Amino acid sequence: MTERPAKASTAFRTISEVAGELGVAPHVLRFWESKFTQVRPLKRGGGRRYYRPEDVEVLRQIRVLLYDQGYTIKGAQKLLRQRRSRSGTEAAEDPAATPAEPRKGAAGLAPLARELRALAAELRQELER
Repeated sequence: MTERPAKASTAFRTISEVAGELGVAPHVLRFWESKFTQVRPLKRGGGRRYYRPEDVEVLRQIRVLLYDQGYTIKGAQKLLRQRRSRSGTEAAEDPAATPAEPRKGAAGLAPLARELRALAAELRQELER
C-alpha cells in the first residue's frame, strides 16, 4: 500500500489525525470541545469533525497547559480567556506568570516546596545565631 503525502499546514484535519498528532484519545478532544469554547471544529454529515489549523493550535495549547504545566480545566479556561482578551500581543507570555489556577499536584506544589525550603533555611540560620 502506498503512503499518503503529508497534508498542507492549512488543511483541515480529522479527529483521529489531531488525536494522533497530540498524543491523546479522540474522546479527550470531544471532551475538550465541551469545555473550551475556543475549539469549534466543522461538523459534516454523520457528525464527522474537521479541525481547522487554528483549532489544532488551540488544542495544542490546551494539551500543554493541562498535561505539561499541570493546570486544571478551570485554570486553563481562565488563562485562554485572558490570552484572547489581550488580542494576541502578549499571548506568548509565560503562563506561569499569569494568575490562573495550577492543579494541586506534584507539579503545582513544586514552587511552594521551594519557598518552604528557603524559609526553613532562613529560620535555621536565625536559630543558629
